[in-house]
Amino acid sequence: MSRRNKLRRLLIYVLLCSTIFTGFFSIYYVRRMIPEKLRVVRGEENQIQLQLPLSATLTAQGREVTLSDASNIPSDQIHVLLNDGFSLYSEQLGEYELALDLFGLFRFQSIEVEVVDTEMVVPCGCPIGIYLETDGILIVGTGQITAMDGTVSEPAYGIVRSGDYILAADGQAVETKEELIDVICASGGADVVLTIRRNGEELTVKLPVVQTASEEYKAGIWVRDDTQGIGTLSYVDMDGGFGALGHGISDADTGQLIEDEGGILYDAIIRSVTKGTMGSPGSLAGVINYSESSRLGVIYENTDKGIYGTLSDQPKARFDSMECLPVGYRQDVSVGPAVIRCCVDGTIRDFDIQITRVDLTSRDNKGMVIQVTDPDLLALTGGIVQGMSGSPILQNGKMVGAVTHVFVQDSAKGYGIFIENMLEH
Repeated sequence: MSRRNKLRRLLIYVLLCSTIFTGFFSIYYVRRMIPEKLRVVRGEENQIQLQLPLSATLTAQGREVTLSDASNIPSDQIHVLLNDGFSLYSEQLGEYELALDLFGLFRFQSIEVEVVDTEMVVPCGCPIGIYLETDGILIVGTGQITAMDGTVSEPAYGIVRSGDYILAADGQAVETKEELIDVICASGGADVVLTIRRNGEELTVKLPVVQTASEEYKAGIWVRDDTQGIGTLSYVDMDGGFGALGHGISDADTGQLIEDEGGILYDAIIRSVTKGTMGSPGSLAGVINYSESSRLGVIYENTDKGIYGTLSDQPKARFDSMECLPVGYRQDVSVGPAVIRCCVDGTIRDFDIQITRVDLTSRDNKGMVIQVTDPDLLALTGGIVQGMSGSPILQNGKMVGAVTHVFVQDSAKGYGIFIENMLEH
């Protein structure tokens, strides 16, 4: 075979692979841009716009949901360019199906349509103190220890891992660091049998114990049984339930979402601000008031979309007096001006932002990209700083989301979570 023919075959092979890759990537991209589920409000015309310049046929699988396009003629089937938009309308609560046929030729995807009544929440924006107890004693890591004879070892290395949770020691349930230390000291230097939870599975391991001084014994593990911090309260619902942060509380050392057994929400006061700069996110520094009178409620859930709980009666009455706003669903969020509500100087205020990108398919805590434009907030904080997570995002008279993350290289920019994702916990 001549060199020219080999080159021609190679080029054909590369072209074929590129075509196949492009085809599969295009299908993946289009699927990623079409949401699997939409929530619409009963009795309201809900405008939907997908950022895809493709023609499609949309068919409502039932008479409960009607469709319309630019012609404003309602029907159970319409032919549209997806980026031109369409509207959904229903008088019936429930879950229905919307079929999407690309180019009107083949069934590409089904969209679940949930028809709901208007949800109302109180957008808060106030600083909160968070105390969370771990579900078991969290192992942060292992370390070297020096025995009485001067030898240095790391006895726990390779036996336990960062992110393990200790449930019992020598058959005795332990919930605090102090209880674990008591069992280790009582061992007299003998191995301690630990019951741990690792990735949801319970295991039993034997941990060597080293005598480090007279009547002092150590196992060489760093542990934690609680965590505290400051964040922002996102919303309170009509039943006194609350959501905050917009993301979960993770351990600072392991980076893993803390497995918790609940906690307490407290009032907090912001004392100072460290401004964010390129490559270095700023932070709010504050004081948590742990007095009984400053206790706001209980935390019962720590998830990747926020922390959740219930307010006590007296704090609930305080928030009941604040303005309620309707929940804005993902299709209600648009690129353009909005505000975030937060407290960085002792006063809860609304600051101007721009929503620069919206991902209608997002099910996590990064559904939109925002940029702070308010000169006052930029002067105070440089943009988004740690402690502002959970600050409500308001647009067109609705609460549409909450701030979750800052861009490390540009503190004026960050991510937000859709409020409907927070409400799904």
